[in-house]
Amino acid sequence: MKRSLLALVLAAVMLIAACSGGGKNAGPADNKPDNSGSKSDNLKVVLLVPGTLGDKSFFDAANSGLEQVANSLQAETKVIEMGVDTTKWEPTFNSVAAQDWDVIISGGSQITELLNATAEKNPDKKFINYDTDIPEAASNVYAISYATNEVSFLAGAAAALTSVSDMPNANEDKKIGFLGGMDIPAINAFLVGYIEGAKYAVPDIKVAVSYAGDFADPGKGKELSLLQYNSGVDVIFNVAGGTGLGVFDAAKEKSRYAIGVDSDQGTMMAGTDKEKADLIITSSVKKIDQAIVHAVRGIKAGTLELGKLDVVGLEQDGVGIVRNDIFNAVVSEDIKAQLVEIEKKLIAGEIEVSNAMGMQTSEVDQIRNSVKP
Repeated sequence: MKRSLLALVLAAVMLIAACSGGGKNAGPADNKPDNSGSKSDNLKVVLLVPGTLGDKSFFDAANSGLEQVANSLQAETKVIEMGVDTTKWEPTFNSVAAQDWDVIISGGSQITELLNATAEKNPDKKFINYDTDIPEAASNVYAISYATNEVSFLAGAAAALTSVSDMPNANEDKKIGFLGGMDIPAINAFLVGYIEGAKYAVPDIKVAVSYAGDFADPGKGKELSLLQYNSGVDVIFNVAGGTGLGVFDAAKEKSRYAIGVDSDQGTMMAGTDKEKADLIITSSVKKIDQAIVHAVRGIKAGTLELGKLDVVGLEQDGVGIVRNDIFNAVVSEDIKAQLVEIEKKLIAGEIEVSNAMGMQTSEVDQIRNSVKP
């Protein structure tokens, strides 16, 4: 990867770390223990969050994985919310690495350089980077990347098919939307897959695209989403972290549909706002929790190959669209069947999806303009 592109990715994903919002910057002294085991010989696993929990997305998915590690592997675990002040991250990493943790977990391309450097200084520890697009990994690090372009292709197909359906909140316009946190490769990897999937399902579909310039501003997300819905869009794909929570507020206000990201956002919201949750027809998910459990289990068994980046997609069941109770109740059987066939073709390699991570800006512009309303 060219240095300039790498710099863009690192800067962008650093902003994604702010998606959970809040001003809390917890250091090692004021972190809360989570799911502690009772036996001193249990595997000791710590999760360092480059932000705060509560985003109902990226960071919460990692915490769910840690909880499963505690429950299924009887590990002693702790979560440390490092906050959005990046100057606190390195001291926290160094402090944690000096303690008696067996496995240290964190995630994001913005944390990768620091994680690798810490791992190199602590060869007796094992490290897991649960989400990065940077291929370099220290010899005691297991790193994971997700084929977001593939799962976004499915999300695009779902959105386009919903838009032309007779579902109650769909209109006659063949127009769907996309809200990104920033106009950078890490977000456009979702966008390009989304557009290609939408065009595959409905060739003459139009896609309205907005970028908030922020990953922690739900008000801005709602404002941009209302503009899209008012223009005739009936489904918006949220790829904007905490900002994207505003998509769901706008969807509820306008009685339109939305698609979540990273976690099953519909199910997460069902307990607090069912009306809003029922408009989230599906979510494009990275199975971060499962990836963490798989990696820790491999470390415990001594079978995990370290010093590498694993890329997981639909074939590896590392990503997918959510088919929850909302999806099953709201989406028509015809759309469900079409999505199954599209997914089979993606897994078989019959459909190839472009990846914006390797594209020039002009190429992304061309794809965006091809579906501009």
